[in-house]
Amino acid sequence: MATTTAAIWRDTERCYRAVTARDPRFDGQFIMAVRTTGIYCRPSCPALTPKAQNVRFYPTSAAAQANGYRACRRCLPDAVPGSPDWNVRADLAARAMRLISDGLVEREGVPGLAKRLGYSERQLGRVLTTELGAGPLALARAHRAHSARLLIEMSGLPLTDVAFAAGFSSVRQFNETIREVFATTPSQLRAASLRRGRRKGDEPGGATRLSLRLPFRAPFDAQGVLRYHASQAIPGVEALTEDGSGITGYGRTLRLPHGGGAAWLAPRPDHVRCDLGLADLRDLSSAVTRVRRLLDLDADPEAVTRTLGADPALAPLVAAVPGIRVPGAVDGPELLLRTLLGPAAAALAAELGEPVPPADPPLDPLTTLFPTAAQIADAGLTDGSLTKVTVKPQVKAIAAAIAHGSLDPHVGRDPAELRAELLAHSVDAPTADYVLMRVLGAPDMLLTADTAVRRGATALGIDLSESARGWQPWSSYAGMYLARAGESGEKHP
Repeated sequence: MATTTAAIWRDTERCYRAVTARDPRFDGQFIMAVRTTGIYCRPSCPALTPKAQNVRFYPTSAAAQANGYRACRRCLPDAVPGSPDWNVRADLAARAMRLISDGLVEREGVPGLAKRLGYSERQLGRVLTTELGAGPLALARAHRAHSARLLIEMSGLPLTDVAFAAGFSSVRQFNETIREVFATTPSQLRAASLRRGRRKGDEPGGATRLSLRLPFRAPFDAQGVLRYHASQAIPGVEALTEDGSGITGYGRTLRLPHGGGAAWLAPRPDHVRCDLGLADLRDLSSAVTRVRRLLDLDADPEAVTRTLGADPALAPLVAAVPGIRVPGAVDGPELLLRTLLGPAAAALAAELGEPVPPADPPLDPLTTLFPTAAQIADAGLTDGSLTKVTVKPQVKAIAAAIAHGSLDPHVGRDPAELRAELLAHSVDAPTADYVLMRVLGAPDMLLTADTAVRRGATALGIDLSESARGWQPWSSYAGMYLARAGESGEKHP
């Protein structure tokens, strides 16, 4: 089940061709560093293309920073969608990057990261340095710098608040990192962004409310992924707005490491507007990362199209709906328990869910946090009286296992290990595969037991056992196309 891809940054000839063409499809997939200027850029940087002998390529911004390069002020190399490699790959480096992006190093340090991944700190550092050009501390530092720059340029937060919201332990550390990475001060970065015509934040006043732009790789089938989430929405936990053109906004509450929060998402032609209400600004990075996973914003649609579009049966669907996404999840335990609870999940959320801390102004009607695993495990007696919702013993047992830590469906898990763990806790195989697809963002998980997928395959005249081999490593995306065909009743031409 583990999937690996060739490290594109090691293919210097291919990387240089992408740089020469200023091809934006490679943004986020590797970093170009220029020896003569000491600057690193995204591949599509509009500056004069340097000579081939003067460039080096790195897998991450952290690797470029570790080698003494600073970020380009013109192309903003960190303000691009994340590498799709972290979605495709299931190896240690990819799993570590997903947890680092979620802010785990800031919360639990490198020992916590190593423990979650099941490796020693020394072993983890050696693998990450070999694969990504930097160790876990350097990777976390680069992530903090990127988060800080977004806040400096896209929000009106005071710079002191930016420092702690981005995960820095002190203002001094924040100032030093910004100077080292961007060769300027935080106040100069903000002033420069205002001179370029960027707004000083779209958010109304109040430290708990922020508005950000989340980039994606085009094309992006926003309506498809939003409709999927809307179809399973739990009132209070989720909400949506729509008009004659489709869904205009989707929101949901978030249970974050330092407190509750809520996100309201509105698709735009070149980004997704994300309004966040947070109880604690330290959760900003984690909230953004989880929302990006929810909408699969780091996907590489061109790679998906090349593979699936080569199948004659799928090609018409791929052409008709470019940029389809696989819906993700903001919280592994919540997704697993909601799946097992089925229709009872909404009633249980209404009865046991905690109120989300209010934003300023509020993100109505997002009012309720989905219950924790511990609350669901204890369902049956609340303040001495029976709850109205009956929770099956199997679900209560799984919730108890999550609460006690013997079952831990987090984004950094190895797919094969998590699947075995789920099966050992009496989760059936189709449900386990569904959880892997959504929680881990597994791109090669074909849900053959799904009724819509099977109906779509029948309508298109596809034999799943034969065709699936040609869809690797994008079988999850093929499943989304088949499900759409099954729901719409499209026939084989």
